Amino acid sequence: MNRLASFSLALTAAVLLSACVFAPPAGSSNAFDADAMAKNTDRALAACGAGNVKEVNAKSFACK
Repeated sequence: MNRLASFSLALTAAVLLSACVFAPPAGSSNAFDADAMAKNTDRALAACGAGNVKEVNAKSFACK
């Protein structure tokens, strides 16, 4: 039983350490998101007025 437990532990460790990690290519959407956030922030301030912006994200904004 001790060998089975050791083998299971080693197998589990190997599987966990060999897991693939997905990351998008560097610069693929980060620059776009920053530009979109800046544009939407300006639009939100113009549309809602200062102090009346509830939320801004890369795709839209919301007023209070």
